[in-house]
Order: sequence, then structure tokens, then C-alpha cells
Amino acid sequence: MSKLQDLLWALVGLLLTICGTFVEGFIIKIPSSFALANIEPQALGVSCQIGTVLLIGCLGGKNAALLSQIAYLFLGLTFLPVFSLGGGFSYIFEPSFGYLLGFIPGAWCCGLLAFRPNKLNLEDLSFSCLIGFIIIHIFGIIYLVILSFFGLLNAHLMNLGQAIIGYSVAPLPGQLALICAVTVVAFILRRILLY
Repeated sequence: MSKLQDLLWALVGLLLTICGTFVEGFIIKIPSSFALANIEPQALGVSCQIGTVLLIGCLGGKNAALLSQIAYLFLGLTFLPVFSLGGGFSYIFEPSFGYLLGFIPGAWCCGLLAFRPNKLNLEDLSFSCLIGFIIIHIFGIIYLVILSFFGLLNAHLMNLGQAIIGYSVAPLPGQLALICAVTVVAFILRRILLY
């Protein structure tokens, strides 16, 4: 991709990440007797943020994904309320900030793996999303350990185990469902846009 394309995908990624922060993920629950009146959305209990971070890696590649997430953190740390609980430099003391830091290497790795020089298939895209997802959670858990070590989780009335369960374990099913959706959407869009 050219540098201009990288910048355009980075801008798309930044906007998707900001919007994904405030949009809750859901699935459509289809009843056994198919009728349009009986179709109901079911909330996943997570935002679409991680899904959008991985989507831009799958569509824009490693450079666009990296730039978009650096810009997202920069905007959030400079007092624009783009994070789920607002913004500003004091956000670095929030337990979820480690996951936001993990967006940078997670999106980059996802973009790197999604554009390996082989034939595009769902398995490769899902693998790239899964690796990016694992990296995000590794960074988040390491950050929680650091906050716990310095006694900064006490301000949030939680211990390390509660923080890991609340930020990594509890949202896992909903986030994995989003990864499945991102893989399919990225596959279809790459077939349409890039090939």
C-alpha cells in the first residue's frame, strides 16, 4: 500500500475505534420458527472497540493499524473524551488503560499477519485477529499487575484477581463473538475492496 492509502486507512481506523468505544456489540437471535417479527438483538456485554481495532488491521494492514491506534491514544490522553470513561492524562491510572496500550502492538501484529503473502482465507484472518486479541489482553493483564504492585488498584476497590476477571475473563465470550464477526466482515470487504 502507498503512504496515502496507509494514512486514509489510519483515519478510518481512528474513527472506527472512537465509534466502537461507544457502540455495544450484539448478535441477532433467530428463533426456531423464522419470522421477521421474532428476530431479537441480544447484547454481548462488550463494546465493539476491540473488534474495530482488529478490523482495521485486517483491512488496512500493519502501518494503518499502528498509526490509527497511536492517534487514538494521543487524542484520549490530550483530554478529548474518546475513551470509555472520558480522557486526559490521568486515564493512565485506570485499570483498562493497559488494554488501550495493547491496541498498538495488537493492531500492528494483526495487520502484519493479515497481509502475509499467501491466498486470502478465513483461517488466516481469524488467526491474525486471535493473535492481536491475545496481545491486547497480555498487555492489559501486565498493566493490571503493575497497578496492583504499586497499590493503585485499591483506588478502584478491587484486587488483582477481581481486575483480571472483570477486564479479561468476563468479557471474553462477547469479544470472541466479535472476533468471529470481524473475520467474516474483513474477508468480505477485502474481497470487494482489495482484490
